[in-house]
Amino acid sequence: MDVLLQIVINLVMSAMAYYGTYTVIPQVRHLFIKANLFGVDLCKQNKDIKVAESQGVIAGCVYLVVMFLFIPVPFATGGRPLGYEWLFSLEDFRHEVFAQFICALLSICCMIFLGFADDVLDLRWRTKLLLPTIATLPLLMVYGVTYNNTTIVVPKPFRAALGYSLWLGPLYYIYMGMLAVFCTNAINIVAGINGIEAGQGLVIALSIITYNVVELVASDQWQCHLFSLYFMVPFVSVTAALLYHNWYPSRVFVGDTYCYFAGMTFAVVGILGHFSKTMLLFFIPQVFNFLYSCPQLFKFVDCPRHRLPKYDPKTDTIFVSTFRLKTSETKPLGRLFIKILRILRLVQYKPIGAVNGSATADTYECSNLTIINLILVKLGPMHEKRVTCVLLALQVLCSCLGFFIRYGISKIFY
Repeated sequence: MDVLLQIVINLVMSAMAYYGTYTVIPQVRHLFIKANLFGVDLCKQNKDIKVAESQGVIAGCVYLVVMFLFIPVPFATGGRPLGYEWLFSLEDFRHEVFAQFICALLSICCMIFLGFADDVLDLRWRTKLLLPTIATLPLLMVYGVTYNNTTIVVPKPFRAALGYSLWLGPLYYIYMGMLAVFCTNAINIVAGINGIEAGQGLVIALSIITYNVVELVASDQWQCHLFSLYFMVPFVSVTAALLYHNWYPSRVFVGDTYCYFAGMTFAVVGILGHFSKTMLLFFIPQVFNFLYSCPQLFKFVDCPRHRLPKYDPKTDTIFVSTFRLKTSETKPLGRLFIKILRILRLVQYKPIGAVNGSATADTYECSNLTIINLILVKLGPMHEKRVTCVLLALQVLCSCLGFFIRYGISKIFY
């Protein structure tokens, strides 16, 4: 079948995916509330309204249905009716691409299941890190049996010592496994305000599509980018529909289901599309947020279960949330990290009173280490919708920076 026709069919089915997600979410929202899958929007004055949780599972299910229906399209020959070859030519059938397609959907399906299980069962962090690793194994296996390229091009400054290329072997598979774990959790860390999870997923997906379109025209490996487009365009459709319902004031919450679904979809196209390093350029805010959150994520300092900004009902704004830091009980690495962040002016840090009301030099109040709180530290209290817009604008700017690095700075090193 002609490639242009395949793309048109993908676009039509993506439009159907948008319509399906857009219409199904309001119809099933009450079922989630009835099943006690609901939450309360903590950044609103009225906390009596029940908001349906885990609506990312609707977007994920619609996406899977559309992708299952799309499976025959890239592999159909469009030939005349000649026995069993009326639709597929077994001689020209691309078995390796078909295996990649099926394993990609298997990994995405596994992550949707894990995300929904997390929303229902509230899994521990150690489980959240272990299960994505297991879900990635089929993806790595099919990469190994179909492509199995673990050689990277060495940057120019290091070629005198390492040569033009370097074989990484098993290390490259470890890197790809860690990439999948990072992607599935990176969006989940930047969360908690209306529209931010689906919003950043939409911006990243559109950035990947833009990159795919450019490479589809200019690159010799256009098949890899066509493969990525088949997955990304329907993803943008379901995400846009979900964002419509999740935008301020949110009628639904996307839940961890969407975060894991989005992360694994990005990992799939990055790994099987052979542009995993470029894809990380579109995750610059998420990479920064992960590094910024490390002292809390790895328990060097106290990490509250919820690090969402606090809400001020008088001004209808959100402001920085904090945690207590007692220097005498904090690990040395934790004190070092906080000191560096204070020097860089990346935290709000002040002493607090002791139990008897007197000030103590041993106990401090420090802003939680998330990029959302950092925005509030730098810009002050803001309305929730404005914070989301600022973060999404930052995501767009970082994507532009990613393109500049990919097509500008990279030429200096490669």
